[in-house]
Amino acid sequence: MKPAPDTKWRDSMAYVPRFFLSMAIVLVAFAVVTYASTGSVATTAIQTLICAVLIQVGYFIAVLYLTWRVSKARKAKAGHLTTDLEKASAKVPVSMNEPGHSQP
Repeated sequence: MKPAPDTKWRDSMAYVPRFFLSMAIVLVAFAVVTYASTGSVATTAIQTLICAVLIQVGYFIAVLYLTWRVSKARKAKAGHLTTDLEKASAKVPVSMNEPGHSQP
């Protein structure tokens, strides 16, 4: 089995434990400020929940973007960037077009 490449995931923008800790700190700060400004526990809970969902959506979009960027870079490095027209064209070997193509 091939060993995994040595990558510095902790230096990545998408390192999950760092994200969750940061998100928890932001949500606590948001809840404190919201409660101080509204004085309502129910309003604070609802607005903090909405904030948490928005942060998760933003994180999901960021991960999609980072994945797309890495995929694009790998394809460019390998020289596999093709147009949609090239991808759509059927590529059938010549031997498949001849009668008896299954013969060796």
